Amino acid sequence: MNATADTYVTEDGRTIGGPVMEMKNITLRFGGVTAISDISFDIREGEIRAIIGPNGAGKSSMLNVINGFYHPQEGEIWFRGEKRKPMKPYQIAQQGIARTFQNIALFKGMSTLDNIMTGRFTHMKTNMFWQSIWKGPAEREEYENREIVEHVIDFLEIQSIRKTPVGRLPYGLQKRVELGRALAAQPKLLLLDEPMAGMNVEEKEDMSRFILDVNDEFGTTIALIEHDMGVVMDISDRVVVLDYGKKIGDGTPDEVRNNQDVIDAYLGVAHD
Repeated sequence: MNATADTYVTEDGRTIGGPVMEMKNITLRFGGVTAISDISFDIREGEIRAIIGPNGAGKSSMLNVINGFYHPQEGEIWFRGEKRKPMKPYQIAQQGIARTFQNIALFKGMSTLDNIMTGRFTHMKTNMFWQSIWKGPAEREEYENREIVEHVIDFLEIQSIRKTPVGRLPYGLQKRVELGRALAAQPKLLLLDEPMAGMNVEEKEDMSRFILDVNDEFGTTIALIEHDMGVVMDISDRVVVLDYGKKIGDGTPDEVRNNQDVIDAYLGVAHD
């Protein structure tokens, strides 16, 4: 990796920009339990940043801190050069941060199209009067949002299920619809919580391809949690490793792969 203070160049020749988000000395406690202890790392413009670690390492807690679900007792969060005050998740979404969940959180009785349309909620500006009569600004806004959603549907190759209730879809397609809903928000930072969980090999290959395409074609910065180390090492630009709420590794996939503390954490052995 060739790096400067503000950028670095990946092995495939892509130039990654400066920090979009900086986590500075984050500590999160639940009662007497410390879930995250004094962790610092950044997420840079245009990169795919993986957060990995054994079960109970603090990965989901960290993602929930980034997404505003949890507020750390100590530390600072900086987003796009500004220190972030405690916010509600919907305010985080308005800042341009979108997320998928480990357990699928879709409206099962609604169609694929309508589920993805809900991703446009933060972009809807017309008031209830115009929406109730669906004329003028509300009608124009609906068409503009629908155009963006249709582009996402085409991008994810799910045209054939656009009118299908998502509750009838197989698991892998439901995960793709959830990704589509997040993409419809046109996020500056996309958070993916175990996007490959429960998938077979073919579904993982498809999802990996879409994640890479989102990063390449839309220029979207991505941070993800994932247990499949093969996937992580294949698609990530940098990896931060947590174990028992502490950071034990941070670097390129090759650097992390050869880090003895990381090897010990995954193998469950002590290293003298």
